[in-house]
Parts: sequence; structure tokens; C-alpha cells
Amino acid sequence: MSATGAGSVACASGFLAQMAHASAARVAQARSALPPAELERRARAAAPAPALRLSAAGFDVIAELKLRSPAVGALAAAEHDARRRVAGYARAGACAVSVLTEPTRFDGALEHLVSAAEALRAFAVPALRKDFIVDPYQLLEARAAGAGGVLLIVRMLSPAQLAELLALARGLGLFVLLEAFDAADLERTHDCVAGHPAGAAPLLIGVNCRDLDTLAVAPERFETLAAALPAGCPAVAESGVADPGQARRVRGLGYRLALIGTALMAAADPEWLLTRILAEARA
Repeated sequence: MSATGAGSVACASGFLAQMAHASAARVAQARSALPPAELERRARAAAPAPALRLSAAGFDVIAELKLRSPAVGALAAAEHDARRRVAGYARAGACAVSVLTEPTRFDGALEHLVSAAEALRAFAVPALRKDFIVDPYQLLEARAAGAGGVLLIVRMLSPAQLAELLALARGLGLFVLLEAFDAADLERTHDCVAGHPAGAAPLLIGVNCRDLDTLAVAPERFETLAAALPAGCPAVAESGVADPGQARRVRGLGYRLALIGTALMAAADPEWLLTRILAEARA
């Protein structure tokens, strides 16, 4: 395993650049505590994660475990029962659960991923590591923690980094959500889709409609970018879906899934909300 991601930032946005530098620093610290060779041994010895399965009904939700949002603030207390929440997501029909592991702006931790993956195994639902990934070491961390998938932000990675991370994800059996913010990002995903081998864990293409500078949500981006989505991979609407009507809208635009975090974390009854979203979007 190489480490081309460490110390290299491929993004121009101030927020993403800040998060990438912090992520690289965490990798350096983690390497000093656990050598890559030992982490890779643990990752490859870990029990296989549940496979990502999409419903024949034509629309799915990746529900999110997120204790804090930089745009909103605290969403849950530190003593929040993550295992109970993700089990509720699974019962309500989530096809996967995204777990924030970034500690400085999202109050995340790898331990949250471990707990979520353990709780979800009983439902045959995979956990996805959501972080500002810049190094192959972080994919090994994800697999060793029990994750079945990872999110990669296209804009943060050079072509060489992206190719290396995708190859390692395939080798580890991880599905990948490639996150894009604009047409230029989506253009880069076309080559990734073309090079994705048949039979490998799924590759998903996500459009995040959050502005990286203001952190405001711009849902119109889903429609603007729909025509630029690469064919052959399920598309995911991110950050702009909070209710059944919005879910129906993005499905009508051609998105196969939605990733929903803040709305579910803030809901008094997240299971009920998720059940409604799925039922109405599928209808």
C-alpha cells in the first residue's frame, strides 16, 4: 500500500482544503500509533461487511449518523445512543448508513463506525465511512472498523490519488460513493465509471448541493447537474433532501438514492420520517 494521499491537497475550496489538511494530519498521527502493515492485516482479516443492496422499488436512502453539522450545529449529544439510532434506520428501510468519522467539525470518531457496523450487521445493512479521505490508510481503517463502503470527494483528490483509492476499495470489497459538487467534478467521474470492473462492489455517483463556501444548500443544483451524471451508475442526491416531496422530486430527476443526514438526526421520530420518505418516493 502506498501513501500518495498524505500531505497532498488537490482541492481549491477553502473549507475542503482545511479539512483535507486536518485529515492528512490525523493519518500521520494514526500511522505513528499503528503501522500500515498491521492495519492492512486487520482490514483484510475483518469479517466481510453486508453487501449494498438496492430495492427493486427504484429508490433508496442512505441514512446518516452525524452528531454535528458545521452549518447547523450540534445534532446529538456525545452520549447519544448510536447503535439504537442506526438500528432504527435499518428497520425503516435504509439501504446503508453513512457514519461521520471526522472529529473537529462533525464530532465524529472511528468508534462510531465500529458501533454502527456491529449494530447493522444483524440487519444485513452496510455502514459507509464518511470523512475527508486523502490517504489509502483511511480505507484500511474503514474496513478494519467493519465498514462496507466509503465516500470519496472527487475535488479533494488528484487523478492519481483517486485511481489508487478506487483500486484499493475494490480490493477490500468496499462500495464507493464518489461525491461531486459541479459539472467539472462529474466530468472526472466518467472515467471512474468506465474503468469500474463488472462484479466489483458498487460505485455510486453523488451530487452534493451544499455550497462549500457558505455551507448553504442549493437544491436547484440537482436539476442543473442531472444531465451531466454518468450513465451506468446509481446517482445519489446529497444534502438537499429533507422530506417526502423533495425525495419524489430528485427521483423524478433521475437520482436513484438520497443521502439524508441532518433531517433524520433532527427528527423527533427518524424511523417514521424515513419510512414516509421511502414510501412516497417509491410511489
